Amino acid sequence: MKRILSIFIMLALSLTILFPLTAYAVGEGNIDSGGGGMGSGTNENYWNTGDEGVRVTVVRASDHAVVTTPVDFTNKSPDNIQAHFGKVSKISYTNGFSLTPNAQTYTYVNPSKVLPRIISSGSGNANIEAIKSYFTDELIVRYISSITGFNYDTLINGDYKILLEPIAYMTFQGVRIAVTATEAALYDQQLGGGLRSKMVSLSHKNLPLAMFLETPDLGYPAWSGSTTSSASNADIISSLGLGIVRFSEAEPPVVSSHSYTYRVNTEVITSVTVSGGQSDPDHPVTVRFTIGGRTYTVGNVYYPDGDSQLVWVRWTTPSTPQTMTINVSVTGSGRASQGTITANIVDLSGNDPPNPVADDRNDSYSRPSVPNNPQKTSSSWGIWSARWHAYWVWVSDWNWYSDVDEGGHWEDDGSWEDHGWWDFGWNSYSASLSASMSIVPDAKAPTASGKTMKSGYGVNQTTTANVSTNQSSAVTGAQTAVTYFPEFRYQTYWRLLERTSSGYNAKFEFAKNKYSTYNRRTHFTPIWMSDGSYTPYTYLIDCWTPSGMLSINLTDSVTISGNLWSDWHIAPVKP
Repeated sequence: MKRILSIFIMLALSLTILFPLTAYAVGEGNIDSGGGGMGSGTNENYWNTGDEGVRVTVVRASDHAVVTTPVDFTNKSPDNIQAHFGKVSKISYTNGFSLTPNAQTYTYVNPSKVLPRIISSGSGNANIEAIKSYFTDELIVRYISSITGFNYDTLINGDYKILLEPIAYMTFQGVRIAVTATEAALYDQQLGGGLRSKMVSLSHKNLPLAMFLETPDLGYPAWSGSTTSSASNADIISSLGLGIVRFSEAEPPVVSSHSYTYRVNTEVITSVTVSGGQSDPDHPVTVRFTIGGRTYTVGNVYYPDGDSQLVWVRWTTPSTPQTMTINVSVTGSGRASQGTITANIVDLSGNDPPNPVADDRNDSYSRPSVPNNPQKTSSSWGIWSARWHAYWVWVSDWNWYSDVDEGGHWEDDGSWEDHGWWDFGWNSYSASLSASMSIVPDAKAPTASGKTMKSGYGVNQTTTANVSTNQSSAVTGAQTAVTYFPEFRYQTYWRLLERTSSGYNAKFEFAKNKYSTYNRRTHFTPIWMSDGSYTPYTYLIDCWTPSGMLSINLTDSVTISGNLWSDWHIAPVKP
């Protein structure tokens, strides 16, 4: 008694450890059930409540092809089965497979998680919701995948279904047999009604009514007949003794993108947002960018369920203006998505102001408003990281061992299994852009004083840009600075500044002016410019990050007082 009591205590503890977690459904059960009381048996023809199991087969949804060898699940140890018909599914019988006795030893699997009651009897009815919950539990579906050798991700991608068939272990004419409902009906046909005459409550009522379809599937109809009366062999073969677990089509990873405008010969960051699909480190997403005939691959992309991940690639635009189509493909969970990005590559050079001349006039000039282009001086983004959260569970495997003196005993030959999960963490990154602009009179302006000068002389400009970031691989320095001038109303003509120092501490200056006598880095103010503030405007751009381009508006001024004509002195030549 002490040994028996200790066994029950160990069993109760192991079950408590084994199933503490909430079950997560990954499929949808197309299963219903009926049945009821049982008749009385004889010494040669009987069935005991609980002598049951379920045959499990993976079937391809498109053509109903059987893709795995059926496996019989049971809580029992039916090692005394003397007759059976092999591992044949209902679909195979429907397709013409003949009922054939199998001389090999009957094989079965005891799942680590106990099956719910499958076949109703006089001692109680099966709970169809418990059956559905069991066979749609993610752990059970994964277990089916493992036992059948069929890839889990493929199994649940929507292209396959699990066919379930109730099995009864009964004694018929003194012989222990294992049959599905379909096999029982086919066997009864061979016997001319011999099985029905002895075992009707089981073979033609409770066994076939243990499972039937709620909606048509895999070529079988939904059952609309009686759920409490015995059924005919024809009805059992065509419509009863089956349930189906089906899976929604796997959500493919989705790519979200937008169009870009880039400058020629510029290092840029192109990014997309990926969401949906399987996304843990065991099943990562892969993103491929095809740009100008070259493919850039970003692998090991993952993110929590219901969230997303920014994915980017760093590349250099071509040296000529053009419109490029960037193709993006995303694969994961056995599914793929496609996306396209339009990249408009432009050239800002070639719009330098014309040569100023001494008799230029603009009597109608009025000072324009300084532009205020979109400005973004900081950005942030992040990358998901994942750490495995181990959760060790004792999986029992109780076996009976015979003892010479005491008859035998149970032993738990189970093992610890890691039923853990992935915990996700967010790694934050950011970048910021700061800049300054300085306009000063050119050194060749003879009468300039500080930042005051006469019109008609040149100005020099220096623009500095500073970028700070904690992920330098994902951020470029500022690469483009364009200066616009009030005399052109900040339109029509501009100067593309030359980058004289690169990187995160870049420096920009006017390019050498071809109209300058001394080849100076200068811009000539128009001689007609009225006295007052003269304010060039610079748009600093092309600091690229995964979350977009950083840019900044810059201005600086000199003061115009008089014009260069006042520096001229005309006098007669002395003889």
